[in-house]
Amino acid sequence: MARRMAACITCHGRDGQATNSGYFPRLAGKPAGYLYEQLRSFRDGRRQQADMSHLLTNLSDAYLRDMAEYFASLDFPYPPPAASDLPAATLARGRELVFGGDTARGLPACVRCHGEALTGVQPGIPSLLGLPRLYIASQLGAWVTGDRRAPAPDCMAEVGRKLDNRDITAIAGWLAAQPVPAGAKPATALPGGLPVACSAMEAHR
Repeated sequence: MARRMAACITCHGRDGQATNSGYFPRLAGKPAGYLYEQLRSFRDGRRQQADMSHLLTNLSDAYLRDMAEYFASLDFPYPPPAASDLPAATLARGRELVFGGDTARGLPACVRCHGEALTGVQPGIPSLLGLPRLYIASQLGAWVTGDRRAPAPDCMAEVGRKLDNRDITAIAGWLAAQPVPAGAKPATALPGGLPVACSAMEAHR
């Protein structure tokens, strides 16, 4: 399987551990359900990236699932994060949004779906740690503009409509500056269960 994934590591790094490019995300250790849905989204046009779409266009669901399970099975330590150059107030606002959201604007906290440790939840919600700031910001922006979509009900699209550029800068900056705890794994469940929209989306997968 590693030989079959040679095209992936050109951008995503050896064994899917990412590179220093600042854009392409790590694949190793992500929940298989999440990776599978993203591969399908690139193939089927819900996510737009020319190289990904070209590579996946003729691949079957079974092949995509094999790819997802391969990368999900890889377990490597994360490198330490780069020091942030953002103002302390911006990082503080990012932390506030990640853990508390903004109730006045109906903006939920990131931890509500991605777990208190922000390491994701099986089977289909990804970790928010260990990702480049540019990648996080670009993906949040894609939810805002509708360039990134998920099967209905698309809860991240609902979140995206409530974000502004300052929110995105703050959230992406704070998340990218956090270390990934040693041995971090996606949670198997959230206390109290997933929010209704996320629960429905998981059931749809």
